[in-house]
Amino acid sequence: MAEFEILITIVFMKLSFYGGARKVTGANYLLESNKGEKFLIDCGLEQGSYYAERQNFEPFPYSPSEIKAVFVTHSHLDHIGRLPKLVKDGFKGKIFSTPPTRVFSRLILEDSEEILKKEAEREKLDYLYSKKDIETLMNYWEKVEYHQEIDLGSLKAKFFNSGHILGSSFIEISLEDKNLIFSGDLGNTPAPIIKPLEYLEEGDYCLVESTYGNQIHQKGIELLDLLEDVIEDTVKAGGTLIIPAFAMERTQDLLFHLNELVKNKRIPTVPIFVDSPLAIKLSEAYQQFQTYFNEETEKFLKIDHHLFDFPGLKKTLSVEESKTINSVPPPKVIIAGSGMSHGGRILHHELRYLPDPKNTILFIGYQAKGSLGRRILDGEKSVKILGEEVFVRAQIKTISGYSAHADQDQILEWLKPMRFSLKKVFVVQGEEEQALPLAQKIKDFLAVASEVPFNGQTVVL
Repeated sequence: MAEFEILITIVFMKLSFYGGARKVTGANYLLESNKGEKFLIDCGLEQGSYYAERQNFEPFPYSPSEIKAVFVTHSHLDHIGRLPKLVKDGFKGKIFSTPPTRVFSRLILEDSEEILKKEAEREKLDYLYSKKDIETLMNYWEKVEYHQEIDLGSLKAKFFNSGHILGSSFIEISLEDKNLIFSGDLGNTPAPIIKPLEYLEEGDYCLVESTYGNQIHQKGIELLDLLEDVIEDTVKAGGTLIIPAFAMERTQDLLFHLNELVKNKRIPTVPIFVDSPLAIKLSEAYQQFQTYFNEETEKFLKIDHHLFDFPGLKKTLSVEESKTINSVPPPKVIIAGSGMSHGGRILHHELRYLPDPKNTILFIGYQAKGSLGRRILDGEKSVKILGEEVFVRAQIKTISGYSAHADQDQILEWLKPMRFSLKKVFVVQGEEEQALPLAQKIKDFLAVASEVPFNGQTVVL
């Protein structure tokens, strides 16, 4: 009998979780092929008590010079915030995202550079990156449209609309005959302004976000009603409404709805201030990407022509303009960054307005554990702001429906079409109290294996 030598080739790839594991922020995932090629999906800042936690300044757990390409899901800082550091530390590969993500990322990174310098000085560390690093980064950054295939030989990738913010994506990556889906952040669909998220019917493995994995949002028309009620109650009390808002998407959504309330005379005529230079710049940049707007917004523009402008709205770019807000008597509305009160102009308004029970602070976005916003939201009676002890006597309100993140039902609905092909779902970008219940729901309702990975964990696929 002839003897045969059977050669078995083991094809595998490794996936490592270097951020976004059992926490919302710091998304950073490393894919390694059987041939040793390395790819990153996102490279974000870890945020909590500070704008940038200390671990952001530590060396990467991989060699940046060995990374062939980075795929960026969207322009929020917890997904892009360490990209300039990646370049600073030796990365020379390619970066891919949609055109809006590239434009918005540059504005956000440039705006963050000064804040990060102060964070570094606080920790007595080297600066995370410089403006020169941002310039170099943009030279490596290529634009791709939704559904356009990226062919890097052993790896192929496509971006799909995740419905989270303008230009945001989930990414399908084909490598070693396996399909991986990286959700990025999934949108709270339908959202103002942007087109709804897309769905896929097949995938072998999926990383899915879980920021609100154990919650259900307020829906639909309730948003306008709730916003109207908060404004009317604050006006009736003769107070000031302050809204910590993320400069990207949340501020634009708010302005879109405020426009509707003002136009239809549903709220009293009061001054409304956007006190965020970054939000103002991003709002202007929106005009470049009208093909990404949904039908409702396109119809609105044909009639109004001004997406983020209406009677009573004042935009304060300079510090001097910002200071004039204090001299305007209440009632008034102030929208300012940052969204979790990590820094920015909202701190000055919180310092001034939180002690007065006639005033209201309205939270419309996620507040990370340890952040000033989360501490106020959780009911702390006094907080330290800009070195001063501040008593929190203002009314505290929240509208969860303004979140740009999908809730539990929406996440499950997005996963559902892929349930027959999925081998496993990795639940990421959520605190344990959100991620663990979602993982259990995925097992119980979709009959798909799920896991909540730990930071630094590597799995073989």
